[in-house]
Amino acid sequence: MRKKSLLWTLAAMLMFSVVLAGCSGGSEDVKEGGEGKKELKVWLMGDTTDETLIKEYEEKNPGVKVSVQLIPWGSAHDKLLTAVASKSGPDVVQMGTTWIPEFAQAGALLDLTPYLEQYPSLKQENYFDGAIQTMSYDDKVVSIPWYVETRVLFYRTDILAEVGYPEGPKTWDEMKDAGEKLAARGNGNYAITIDAKDMNYLSMFAWQNGSDMIDENRKPHFNEPEFMGAMEYLKSFYDTGMTPLASDLDLFAAFKDGQFPMFISGPWMIQGVKDKAPEIEGKWATTTLPAKENNASFLGGANMSVFNTTKNAEEAVKFISFMSEKESQLTNYDVAKNLPAVKSAWEDQRFEDPIFATFGKQLENAKPVPFIKEWDAISKEAIAAFEKITVGGADIKTEMDLLNQKATEMLNKK
Repeated sequence: MRKKSLLWTLAAMLMFSVVLAGCSGGSEDVKEGGEGKKELKVWLMGDTTDETLIKEYEEKNPGVKVSVQLIPWGSAHDKLLTAVASKSGPDVVQMGTTWIPEFAQAGALLDLTPYLEQYPSLKQENYFDGAIQTMSYDDKVVSIPWYVETRVLFYRTDILAEVGYPEGPKTWDEMKDAGEKLAARGNGNYAITIDAKDMNYLSMFAWQNGSDMIDENRKPHFNEPEFMGAMEYLKSFYDTGMTPLASDLDLFAAFKDGQFPMFISGPWMIQGVKDKAPEIEGKWATTTLPAKENNASFLGGANMSVFNTTKNAEEAVKFISFMSEKESQLTNYDVAKNLPAVKSAWEDQRFEDPIFATFGKQLENAKPVPFIKEWDAISKEAIAAFEKITVGGADIKTEMDLLNQKATEMLNKK
């Protein structure tokens, strides 16, 4: 409740600041960045960043000085709230996709729709369908995908071949069949590790079983057969010993030793497997997620937005447009290993390696979690409910009825 009240207060303050900005004039208010250059303030999330693209942009735009401030992810949300309240935010901000609804509702993000014709690289048609869902709020384009990530199945080709699936399981039934055979090896061997504390993980299985979780009318569906069926399917992996209720095994070591011949994760794990398990080179691969009604995966990543208080909107949008060009996306991949959000970038030879190509294929069927500001709070309740079911042995229907009730109350709170 306190968070919601704060956002409405911030929204009111922001609207007032925009009126003042509109009355105060135009480009003469832009802060000078030295040598008569305009200063473009950019906030990027993380502890380190490569300045290759920044320098390239400045070379192409000699009248602009880009001032980058790195914001650790752990403190970024609070810093953004403070920036909205103080009207001292950046021109351009990198933002996790799940935060966009909150700040868009508060009126903190500039509507980029009027700029789409002028800057074709910002048009929605350039992006994967899932990424497009993170661009708009209340029919306004408020953010542009910068990089994306999704989850695929990592598996040991040699061990899966022993149970009849050398190319990995393609359906829920095949994954369960493979899992039962792998678990039957005994001696501390399992089939797969399940990240039960990550709602993005649980969401994938819900989507695959046909659940929307929360529909476009903000109605939750956690106590309906599609969502409950997904939870029952995941619970069966615990019940039959295919995955442990708890484990302190190092995932890379367990993958190398074959204790966990399968796991679902993102592109950041590729280099980890190569570095920490070089002994199994040529004995592992990636494949798209097994399907039920579909094989939908989670789409995450980061977008770029323009703060509504900027006095340098044109340069801010131009900067985002530059970062969205195919070559910039490929450079970002080279220096930071961030997967391109622009579809055309995936045609490059960099992604011919089958291990990486899997991610491009999965991105064609990946989507973000429900684009509502209440999602983080609802996620915590869902994770807690799943733990009660798997660890505590609670009844699925009872827990899902309670979860649906809590979600309904959160979504209807004024």
